[in-house]
Formats: sequence, structure tokens, C-alpha cells
Amino acid sequence: MKIYDVENFPNPLRIRIALAEKNATTEVEFIAVDLLNGEHRTEAFLAKNPLAGVPVLELDDGTFISECTAITEYIDAAFTGPSLMGISAKERAVINMMQKRAESMVLDAVATYFHHATDGLGPELETYQNIAWGEKQGEKARTNLNYFNDILAKSRFVAGDNFSIADITLYAGLVFAGFANIALPSHLTHLLAWQKAVAARPSVAGL
Repeated sequence: MKIYDVENFPNPLRIRIALAEKNATTEVEFIAVDLLNGEHRTEAFLAKNPLAGVPVLELDDGTFISECTAITEYIDAAFTGPSLMGISAKERAVINMMQKRAESMVLDAVATYFHHATDGLGPELETYQNIAWGEKQGEKARTNLNYFNDILAKSRFVAGDNFSIADITLYAGLVFAGFANIALPSHLTHLLAWQKAVAARPSVAGL
């Protein structure tokens, strides 16, 4: 198995945490993609993922799987250890719901802010920017942090009692927010405490 990624980027971080949670990091080969020089837009890479995004999982039979949720689904089923996707029908549904909310309400909103309202990855790669849209998404991300603070006031993890893909996605979103200079307000005490606890997990602290 191979993982094509860019180390320390938010979406690749999600997969590296998932692998570490399953103690499977040594079971894959990481291949660095030179994103800053446009490797992700080459014909060779687009054959792996036509959406030009990282990470991409390549299986031993030549199958390519992109999208973090799909890759995590594969990792969760392929390796032993606590499930990241849930076991019961209810647990799987709640985790799926909360992971989607973490993705759309925080991570994707932060990404849009970064790529449109800041210098992003630079003029060579940011060939189109809509600053007003980027600012709007930045505000959306800031507002939605309150929602997750309220969730974590009542729950140990984002989707219940167990650490899951929903926690991984939200954590990556907060890492990206910090990189994009979107600060977490000090009054979001539950979110901040959760972030500190996740950062201390061996799967995260060891990256």
C-alpha cells in the first residue's frame, strides 16, 4: 500500500492519524507529492486522482482511493484495533453525521478562507481567488467553533464516547485554522480542552 501525500497538510494529517490509531503506519509507504511545484496537476497524478487532491491511497492491486473518508473507511476495515467509523448502525450513522459536520462547518470553511482570503499557497497555485467568499467562509468557521464547543460540553468526543474519524477531521480543521491565523477564542473552554487531549494522544503526539 502506498499513500501519496504532503506531510503536515491538513487532509494528509487526517490519514496519518487514522493509520497511527490503528498502529498501521509502518504498513504503508508514504510518497511525497511536490504540490508546491504543481506535481498534483500533472497528467501522471491526475490519473491517480482527477480532482488533483492529496492524499491518495494506492492498493497493491493498483486501485486508487482518494477522499479522506473513503481512505479512512478502508484503513478501519483493513487493520485491527478500535473502530474509527463505528460498530453499531446508530454509532456509524452518528459518526458519519458528525464527521461531515466537522468537515463542512470547520475544515472546508477554513480551507476556503485560506485559499481565497489569504496568500494561500502563492500566486503560482492560487490562480483564482474570491476574497469576499473567502472572508465569508472564515467567518463561518469561527461561528461554527461555538457549535462544537457546545457538543464537547456534553460529550467526551465529537460523536460520543469513542474517538472516531469525526475527532480526526475536527482536529485537522483546528490545526489548519491555526496555520491560517484563525484563533480559537479563550471562552471555548470545552473545545480547547478537547484539542489539548487529542494532541496528547500517541497517534497525534508522535507525528
